[in-house]
Amino acid sequence: MDLKNPSCDTTRAPVSQQGGVCTLPDLEAPKVTVNIDGIDVEVVSGTTILEAANQIGVKIPTLCQHPDLAIAGVCRMCVVEVEGMRTLQASCAYPITGPMTIKTQSRRVRQARRHILDLLLRKHYGECYACVRNGVCELQSLAEEYGVDFFRFGHPTEPLYEVDTSSYSVHRDMNKCVLCRRCVRTCVDLQEVGVYEAVGRSNQTRIETFLEKPLADVVCINCGQCINRCPTGALRANDPSDEIWAAIDDPTKHVVMQTAPSPRAGIGECFGLEPGHALTFEMNTALRRCGFDKVFDTNFSADLTIIEEGTELIIRLKKALVDGDADVKLPQFTSCSPGWVKFIEHFYPEYLEHLSTAKSPQQMFGALIKTYYAQLTGIDPKDIVTVALMPCSAKKFECNRPEMVDSGFKDIDYGLTTRELGAMIKEAGIWLPDMPKSDFDDPFGTATGSGVIFGATGGVMEAALRTVIELVAGQKVENFYDHADIIPVRGFDGVKYAEITVPEVGPVPDLLKDLVPSWDFLKGATLKVGVAHGTANAKRVMEDIKAGGIFSQCHFIEFMACPGGCIGGGGQPIPTSPAIRAARAKAIYSEDAAYEVRKSHENPAVLKIYNEFLQDGPCSHLSHNLLHTHYTPRGKFIS
Repeated sequence: MDLKNPSCDTTRAPVSQQGGVCTLPDLEAPKVTVNIDGIDVEVVSGTTILEAANQIGVKIPTLCQHPDLAIAGVCRMCVVEVEGMRTLQASCAYPITGPMTIKTQSRRVRQARRHILDLLLRKHYGECYACVRNGVCELQSLAEEYGVDFFRFGHPTEPLYEVDTSSYSVHRDMNKCVLCRRCVRTCVDLQEVGVYEAVGRSNQTRIETFLEKPLADVVCINCGQCINRCPTGALRANDPSDEIWAAIDDPTKHVVMQTAPSPRAGIGECFGLEPGHALTFEMNTALRRCGFDKVFDTNFSADLTIIEEGTELIIRLKKALVDGDADVKLPQFTSCSPGWVKFIEHFYPEYLEHLSTAKSPQQMFGALIKTYYAQLTGIDPKDIVTVALMPCSAKKFECNRPEMVDSGFKDIDYGLTTRELGAMIKEAGIWLPDMPKSDFDDPFGTATGSGVIFGATGGVMEAALRTVIELVAGQKVENFYDHADIIPVRGFDGVKYAEITVPEVGPVPDLLKDLVPSWDFLKGATLKVGVAHGTANAKRVMEDIKAGGIFSQCHFIEFMACPGGCIGGGGQPIPTSPAIRAARAKAIYSEDAAYEVRKSHENPAVLKIYNEFLQDGPCSHLSHNLLHTHYTPRGKFIS
């Protein structure tokens, strides 16, 4: 792809996926007219009754249905009466192929739904007021809607299953499970990991892991997508709020918070706002009122990641193209998504050396806080408590990985999800949307637009390209892409591929001069990049690479474990859907457009770090010790 005329080559890429389901071209189909509750509606043949009802605003309750998942029809809450049929039909799974008359609220339908709810409640153990999903539980909402005022078939008084708290990220309480199989379909179909399965038959059915092992002992990648689609409290994140409150209340502790971009685009939903309202600077004020001593912007370390990861890519390219080193591992894979890192560790360990050694922005920041920041402020790092607000339940696992202690201490003490911070803010008696705005704290300050877009799929790639194009071509990226918006890597296609030709090269910046004396080896070269979000799509790219397909020719590939990227992370507000993720992404890109500085290499706080602390530059001895997972002398990476 020429920089002047960017376009994504979709003809050579694998089948695109959105939400784990293959998207195919629209085909002509006959139209059918049906009558729903006295209203005529014309739909395409094959449309389900539920979809047809939604088109005319007729509400049909659902429990197992989810917009991200394939049809299951297992809960039967959506039953309707079809004229001429003896039994009620599950509207989510019944395709319309001819004219029919449908009743969605007849006496027979209402009674059936009420009985289904009573049967679900018969095995649903627990008190709503002590449940993490109190107020946002779909079963609870249905019970209220259908007037459940007593337990017709009884209610368990003792738990049947032991709660699985083995995982750093996800806790399972199968006593609250309603057998909707959303977690199974999420893990098998959407993510293609396969941790859960339904075992047993009839009333003995239950959801289990492989050999009924704890989550910590199976191939769970900690992404938390099962949590986001569970309708009850059967799945939840491992919440460290009590420990964080204890640290805040301890006068000997200096508690700092770093906030990622995606939670800022989603947390308003915890306070009743529509998706797409960023509350970045209101949240800063709320966090200080909660008692955090400092509030930092993870976008700073996202910019730092671009410099370190980009430098590593340049080293690899130089070794491959100039030095002729056949052992160089290309394409280089991004390493900022801990769910993706866990996925490749489990399923493609032979490709681990393709991962960038750069830590995620969360972990880079933690290492700097307990070294550079501690030195700057004179605070003993043992007294600093680092909390990371993330959209991701896998970040909880990442901060507990044994290698994440390069500062001499645990780099990040606690990972906190968007939902958990929303609950903490409410507990403090704060209504977030009403907060006045305030900026982030120094010495890291507010970062750049490139750091912000890390939250959406393609954002890491776009941030990297903004910097690489400018540094190598010696021209403003705006000369190639209007407003520096690199559209070919944006959007929700599950897999994206792009080619970028470097027509001319400029001088090597001072930061990289002792690494690469000249860019001449890149003149006229075509940089091939890929983007994938959701591990089902990651699997397709990896299989394409194994088969020697188009992605095996790439130089750099961005992988995100969650659908939509971090905006669809396992710690984001519930519910989630393609429309909700699109609204969050829009908020992120709007915030990016509002930044005065939109490129990582122009972030003054990042340049200051290299001038004052990481003085030997990116990928140097010190930066490798603190910001990468493996140390290697500058200019030599472990391959």
